[in-house]
Amino acid sequence: MIDHAHDLASVQTATERLLTAVGALDNAAVTQSSRLPGWTRGHVLTHLARNADALVNVLAGRPMYASGEARDADIEQGAPRALDAQLADVRESAERFRRAGAAPADWSRTVELRNGVTDRAAGVPFRRWAEVELHHVDLGIGYELEDLPAEFTEREIDFLARRFAGHRDVPATSLTADDGRSWSTGGGAEGGPVMVEGAAADLLGWLAGRRDGSGLRVKGGALPVLPPLERERRRSRSSGGDDRAGLPL
Repeated sequence: MIDHAHDLASVQTATERLLTAVGALDNAAVTQSSRLPGWTRGHVLTHLARNADALVNVLAGRPMYASGEARDADIEQGAPRALDAQLADVRESAERFRRAGAAPADWSRTVELRNGVTDRAAGVPFRRWAEVELHHVDLGIGYELEDLPAEFTEREIDFLARRFAGHRDVPATSLTADDGRSWSTGGGAEGGPVMVEGAAADLLGWLAGRRDGSGLRVKGGALPVLPPLERERRRSRSSGGDDRAGLPL
């Protein structure tokens, strides 16, 4: 069972950690490239703020964004802002999300995200947690996949492994972390079973599209090529569903 209250608290902790780290930057650093192709750090920070507001919309039963074009335009418009404006926006939007999460609600209800993806309301806080943690890494300011909370890393690997389970382009694949934790995924494509082993951070990086998998050990075939993030838009029924966590929502 998902503990949405625990995840909401984890979102706050992760947000404060990000704000503290970003607060040590300067205006020039905000305009520099992030690790996401085509995005500066200002793009990432603006996206995080708008994502918080979008998930408030989701919890309120409204469309996540007015449109994909509006989402992209808001990010482009906000990206060049100075550090103080970025920090205030991330902080204030995070507070709006916190208040929405604290309001009495039926957390078992179904909500709709982008591209027709659905989830239970209780899954939304973890999705926000993933956005904050992974985009903190994407900023390229010293916070790495190895620094992520162990609980988050395990749950995100599980989320993504289930996300690719049965995928027609991914052969049967077993994942084993160096500490012995294991998962299975794929199975819809010919070949396999492929055995992928390595540090949990490297497994997560590969699944979330943050690393190329070169740090992993592979047996039984080549490391599977995972589908591009934006191409996968099938409908989900639960928080283990069909959109890839870590994708900029």
